Amino acid sequence: MHRVCLTFDFDAVSPWLHVDDEGNTPVNRSRGLFGAEVGAPRLLDLLADHDVRSTWFTPGHTLDSFPDIAARVHGEGHGIQHHGWSHTRPGDYDSREAEREDVERGIESIERVTGERPTGYRSPSWDFSEHTPELLADLGFEWDSSAMAREFEPYRLHVDEAPVDGPYDRGRELDVVEIPVSWQRDDWPALAHTRGKGFADEAAVFRAWRESFDWMVRNVADGVFVLTTHPQVIGQGRRLERLGAFVEHVADTPEARFARCAEVAAEFRERRP
Repeated sequence: MHRVCLTFDFDAVSPWLHVDDEGNTPVNRSRGLFGAEVGAPRLLDLLADHDVRSTWFTPGHTLDSFPDIAARVHGEGHGIQHHGWSHTRPGDYDSREAEREDVERGIESIERVTGERPTGYRSPSWDFSEHTPELLADLGFEWDSSAMAREFEPYRLHVDEAPVDGPYDRGRELDVVEIPVSWQRDDWPALAHTRGKGFADEAAVFRAWRESFDWMVRNVADGVFVLTTHPQVIGQGRRLERLGAFVEHVADTPEARFARCAEVAAEFRERRP
């Protein structure tokens, strides 16, 4: 049985606080405000209409800034998982200790909303520092969804060695399940306007997601399809209708079902303890 994970990076205002090329401006921050106050409620309505549970990777900054919508996400059965506190790229921290402090602060924010410690992590901007994998293991995370060593198959995260003057070493495996992602299945590169970048053909983007899903069904045994979207991007206008059509296409595929990322990780552990 194939699994489809609808995942939402509920960044809200947080990423606009760190944008070097565009700046932390009121207009940029308003894009995040749209995501929290308009996009997220629209998406929750759509998910409720289709009776689908999803995973929301949410920075602590968003949880602390918009507690009401965060409570609704949790209350309607969607998973709230870790996405940093400040939405800082892990490679931008000054030290391992600074990265750990931000992750621990994000854990505390999630616990205040859900009453539970998060089991999963997604790094802001899909970036790791050299410390991130071991930090996740040290802090007890069971799974991650940030890396790309496979396309539709979970695997174990590892600590690699990549010297510039020697062969690459995949390194040792960690007890952290990786649920892989792809920039080709992310709405931000194609549909979020940033300075110097335009928009892709929206119909073509959604068509590519559908064709990618169909390819997985035909060619991968028990594949896991992770779609990554952002409320401030996917929650706009016609895009909601296109997302709804994709959800209906998946639902009409007998050999596929929707799942939260935590469920996929748990199933992987059962098969490969």
